Parts: sequence; C-alpha cells; structure tokens
Amino acid sequence: MQLDPRASAAGVRLIAHEVLVSTNVEALTLAGRGERGPLWVTAGRQTGGRGRRGRTWVSEPGNLFASLLLTDAAPPEHWPELAFVAALAIHDAVAEAAPALRPQLLIKWPNDLLIAQKKFSGILIEGEGAQGTQGGTVVVGVGVNCVSHPTDTDYPATNLEAAGAAVSAETLFTALSAKMLGRLAQWNAGEHFSTIRADWLARAAGRGEDIRVRLAEDQELVGRFDDVDDAGRLVLSLPDGGRKSIAAGDVVALLGPGQAGGGR
Repeated sequence: MQLDPRASAAGVRLIAHEVLVSTNVEALTLAGRGERGPLWVTAGRQTGGRGRRGRTWVSEPGNLFASLLLTDAAPPEHWPELAFVAALAIHDAVAEAAPALRPQLLIKWPNDLLIAQKKFSGILIEGEGAQGTQGGTVVVGVGVNCVSHPTDTDYPATNLEAAGAAVSAETLFTALSAKMLGRLAQWNAGEHFSTIRADWLARAAGRGEDIRVRLAEDQELVGRFDDVDDAGRLVLSLPDGGRKSIAAGDVVALLGPGQAGGGR
C-alpha cells in the first residue's frame, strides 16, 4: 500500500500489515499507546473484521481493509458525520479509479456504497475518550470489495471486478488517501457538514422513493426517503401522512416510487 503524495505531504502516515484481526482494533490499540493521527492502518487480510452493530465483515485477500486514525478531529458529537465524509471519499476514489462505474455509484444511508443497487463497501466509525480540545480519538474504518464479495448477506453484494472494473486494493487505497484528505478539509471538523450533506444527498440511493428501514429495535418501517437532516438522521414520509427522523438503522430495501402506499 502507498499513500498519494498529497497525503504524505500533508503529514498523513501509513502502517501496512499483511494480516490483522481488525484494522479498526489495531488503530485504536495504537492510539491507546500514544500514537496520533492522521494515520492509516491497512491489512491484506483480516481475521476478525467487524461491521456496524456487531456484524462480521468478511475479509478475503484482494479486498481493501483500511482504517484512518484521527486525533482531535472534532468534538465527539460530530463523529457520526465522518460516515458521510468517508462515503463521499470512497465514491470519489472509485469514480477516479474506475470512471466507467461513476453512473452506477450511489450511497445508501447511513454508510454503504452501491454499484447498480448492490453493496460493495461499508464504513465503521469508532471512537474512544474525549481527551483533547477537539475530543479525543476517532477511527474511520473502510472496507471495499475489490475482487470478491460474500453471498449470504441481507442486502445484495458485489465487488468492483464483478462490476467490470479491475481496480486493485492498492490502487484504490492510494486514490482514497487523497480523496479522504480533501473531504476532511471540506468537512472542517464538522463546521461545514452542511456542504458534505448536500454532496451526499446528490449521490443518495432511493431519495424521493420508498425504502424499507430496519430499526435498532428489529422493527421495520416503510416510507418515502425525503431527506437527511442536519444531524445526519434519515427523514421518512410515512404512509399515514406522518414524518419520522431515524438516527440508527439500516436501509434493507429500495422499493422504488409508490410502493409504500397510503397518502402521497
């Protein structure tokens, strides 16, 4: 793995491993030992990769597994916004490395990326202890299916090669290291989340259409995806005419226009 020269010039560092349990775990461990960011930790393979809400992230060789350690990046209340920042950076990197895929690329709330409606990338944000003036350590974990993908998933999955783009994990990481730097500068420690939000919405899967959302309580809602608010919450219009803002959940189906029924 190699950083883009622009990232190196900005003081970003890289520690690359062949095998790790988890790049997020390693980054947090390094932070506990006094390491400071911005620092990327990568692995050729993970033996215990993790996704959101305790899920396992299948970590086969040839795919990209990387975590960015940030120190004093922003107050902790802004950390969830980094999922939107990272999603845009991945979108930017894939669009640059495989421009033919650009028309098929979308972002699914809250932190997945899609090619032709199939998931190929996910993001995991984890933080520990508010210690500095900006609020401690946060890690942005990124997984991208470059050459393989799992088949037993709740949401259909794919990989870049299957979609027709022969992009190696190494090539994609180099692009990502530069694109993440740009999106973090745009975000500006949360002060400019409104511009990140606008760019994210322009690439959002299912906006203006009906979607199915699984909530943290294992309940599901169907409604029209109207917006993402200034706190990053998904805003749905419900069939009964009401509206609901969702802070935590997963979009498990894109239903298209008019599938929820009821008052539109």
